[in-house]
Amino acid sequence: MKNSSKTLNFRKGVWNKIPLLLLTILSFLFSCTKDPDPQLNELSKQVAEIDAKAKMELTVEPGSSIQAAVDKAIVGSVINIKEGIYKESIVVNKCNIKIVGQGCVTLINPGNEENGFTVRSTDSSIITGFTLENVTVKGFKENGVLLIRVDSFLLKKVIAIDNGEYGLFPVVCTNGKIEHCTASGHSDTGIYVGQSSDVEISHCTAFANVLGIEVENSSKVKISQNHTYNNVTGILAVLLPQLLKKESSGIWISKNIASDNNHINFAPPGGGFETIVPSGIGILIVGTDNTTVEQNEVKGNKFLGIGVFSSSTLGKLANIPPEAFDIEPNADFAKILNNNLVENGTAPSPISFLPAVDLIWDGLGSGNCWSGNQFTSSAPSSLPSCN
Repeated sequence: MKNSSKTLNFRKGVWNKIPLLLLTILSFLFSCTKDPDPQLNELSKQVAEIDAKAKMELTVEPGSSIQAAVDKAIVGSVINIKEGIYKESIVVNKCNIKIVGQGCVTLINPGNEENGFTVRSTDSSIITGFTLENVTVKGFKENGVLLIRVDSFLLKKVIAIDNGEYGLFPVVCTNGKIEHCTASGHSDTGIYVGQSSDVEISHCTAFANVLGIEVENSSKVKISQNHTYNNVTGILAVLLPQLLKKESSGIWISKNIASDNNHINFAPPGGGFETIVPSGIGILIVGTDNTTVEQNEVKGNKFLGIGVFSSSTLGKLANIPPEAFDIEPNADFAKILNNNLVENGTAPSPISFLPAVDLIWDGLGSGNCWSGNQFTSSAPSSLPSCN
């Protein structure tokens, strides 16, 4: 019995001490949480910094994936692509990503992909900041580079070749620059800006497209020092009905060369406005307000040099009924200034009610004027002069 009693007393003593032991252990654990090892904390920071730095500057080698680098990238990352041919379609849904080709970088359609580069958020929010530079995009079914709801973008030295309908295609975008780019072989438009604002297109070349450069239902767009040739129409600024944006104003078209845009219209039947645009037009203004066209070289376009029309006039060509026009269609306050027009309108007009000339206005809209232009023919023969 003594032994049993001692054992019991011992067990009671241990159980009496357990709360104190637990308290000691918990106290130690909580003290560790509140006051971590400074060396361990510093090491964690260094590892995080190294990881972030690695994601800020990424390099893609031939044989590896651009998309994998985009997926790994964080906000503000620069992705450098080494010279080579890459067969994939890229989707960017992050802000402030910069993709730069090193040397000759070509992205080609791996099979049946719609777009080369697609930049858009996974919801309807805005992507802020995107740069694509020194990359060729070739052979995609619909678009070379598609940007949707992107603010502050730069497309520089991008070459778009034979990408279905559009080469470079920012839509519902703001504060963008397209510079030193080239687009050819598109059944709608080589370089297009749609329903956007505050965009500059400069030092670009567009050829062998249906429309070389098009600005559609957009405002505050500058088109300067570009060369458009061998398209159906060189440069087009247009306001069309049945779109989200109902106005277009503040288009500036300056110091461009629009030459020999006499390509046969190869837009597929049943498409949009591009299917009814007649061949042989240098610069065409349709329905936009406060458009300035100045100091351009416009030559060798067999139908028209520079035309100013109401959207309703071209609506007649497309058999669009008047009730479909949910816009004010007339071009108002266009200024056509100091342009040099040579050998335009040299072929018979493809449209019965419009003559082939250097300068033309359909007589609709108010405040339109012409001054300082060098030309041979116009319709009407006397155009309103700018004050």
